[in-house]
This record gives sequence, structure tokens and C-alpha cells, in this order.
Amino acid sequence: MKICVISFDFWGYDKYIVDTLCSKGIDAHHIEIASVSHSNFTERATNALSKTFLNKNLKTEKRQKFVLDSLEQLGYQDQILVLSPDVFDISTIKKIKTYTGRLITYLYDNLERFPVHDKLYLFDKIFSFDIGDIEKYGFEKLTNYIYLPHVSNKEQNPTMDLFYITSYDNKRVSFIKLLAKRLMALDLKFQIMIIGKKSWKHQLKNILIKVPENLSIIFSMKKIGHKDLPKYYQNSKALLDLMREGQYGLSFRVFEAMSLEKKIITDNEAIKSYDFYNAHNILVLNKTCSNLDISFFELPYEDIPEDIYNKYTLDHWVNVVFKLS
Repeated sequence: MKICVISFDFWGYDKYIVDTLCSKGIDAHHIEIASVSHSNFTERATNALSKTFLNKNLKTEKRQKFVLDSLEQLGYQDQILVLSPDVFDISTIKKIKTYTGRLITYLYDNLERFPVHDKLYLFDKIFSFDIGDIEKYGFEKLTNYIYLPHVSNKEQNPTMDLFYITSYDNKRVSFIKLLAKRLMALDLKFQIMIIGKKSWKHQLKNILIKVPENLSIIFSMKKIGHKDLPKYYQNSKALLDLMREGQYGLSFRVFEAMSLEKKIITDNEAIKSYDFYNAHNILVLNKTCSNLDISFFELPYEDIPEDIYNKYTLDHWVNVVFKLS
């Protein structure tokens, strides 16, 4: 069987899908468009002028051509999974569809954030993790997945109580400040990293908050490499996961925590409806963070039953998406 995955892969998750398929003996390929960019100053300048005066993004055109050229080399595929439908024109998706008998998409984001309504009719199957979109549009429900190797918490020696890394978001930053006060009051050790272009405003104002031994909130424009994240996770007893506005599904952070047997602190009330929910392992914060207590960190982590854990692995995920036995 030949399967192709086409994606932007901004965070580096999608390569794990291809690796898992290959481990099953499938002829799988990844067309990663994030690697396609302008090679020199002239191309960048030309694209800037094109966007300004012609409303035409030459980089987008270059990426779409790269995908079609790659498919021409690979030939017909039994199945193609497109993970970034928002970055393609309808005409390009139609051409992609000619290379396969089954065109699939999995929506990493909800339609409110990335509206692709006009393109979805081209797909034979649409999967989504977002409960709101599933109920409204009838997509097939499928959560994100566990991609990290399982590591028992008994094999780890964390020095922090809580760790969080997130992209810059005004709403999150406001809530983080509220949470930080509660964590400080409990004398808990934690590190929060807020990454994004808008962080320069905080850097410029020298908003780098550090309280010796128990608090570190860092604003940075520098992205942390995906392969480096597990070492940060393993050095903490719990991981924080805060929802984006309009998000109704579970982020990858939840599944990263499961794979490393970390407790989860979140503001996502929907997590209580999942079969892996355990109040010993998962704390849903109230609006004032007053229900955060030091006992949550002191109680031992309780193992997730194996049959439930396996339902959220990437191995199970690819079996569902690609109809593999």
C-alpha cells in the first residue's frame, strides 16, 4: 500500500505519522511544505511586492507547485492525507485528488480559526478533534495522539512542580499572571515559557519575571525545538494546558503528559468526559485558580489502564484514519 502525508508540519508532529506507517511495512512518504521558502533576498523582495500590488503570494504558489511536482514523482497513492487544507487553493486540492482514490483530511484546528468550508467537499473523509465542529458539521471524531515513547514517572526525577510552554496569546498571558500568584502563594516551583513574535514588547519593557527558586515566567521570540521539549516535560511533575479561545478539543499537551505519566492542570472542562480522566492526575482549574492545592502535586500519579491508553496512541490513530487492520 502507498500512502502520502501532505502537511505544513509547523510543530513537527506529522513526521511521526509517516514513521508509524513505515514501521507497518507501508510505502509511506511525507511532503512537507514548511521547508519550501524563498532562497534569496531577490525572491523575498519580489514576493513582498507581489503581495502588496498584485495580492498574489508567490511563496504559496511555490509551495503548491512543490506538492504537485512531488506527487508527480511519487505517482499514484492508495491514500493521501492532507493535514493543512487551509494552505492550498481549491484547484491544487483538486489536482492532489487525481493522485489517489481516497483523499482524507484531519483538522488540527477548528473551522472558526481556519475556515476551510469551501474545500471540504473535495475530501472523502474528514476527521476532527474539535467537539464543536464535530457536532455542527458531522465530522468523524478523532483526538490528537500520543507520539512520544512511554516513560514511567518512576524513571524520572523532576525538580519542578509545573511546566508550560505556549505561543503568545493575550488571554493566556492574563490568566497566567493570575495562576502565577496562586503558585507563588503555595511556594511551588514552576517555569512558564511564552513564545511568539509579540513577545518583543515584553522583552523591550524588560518584563522578565524571576523570583528565586519558585518562579520563572519567560517571554521569548525564540522557538524551542520540538525534539528538546521532552527534557523540559520530564523535569516537571505536572504540565499546564490552557485552551485557545474557541477551542473545544484536547491539545497535544494532554497526550504528551499521558506518555510521560505527568499530571495535567488545565482550564478545559471537556477533559472530564474522556475515559482517561482521573481526578488524581487531572485538575480542571476554576476561573480564580482557587481550587489549585499543593495536595494535587503530593498525591502519586495513578496509571492509566493499558486498554484505555492504547486507544490514544499514534499506532491506533493511523489504523483508524487509513482503515488498517
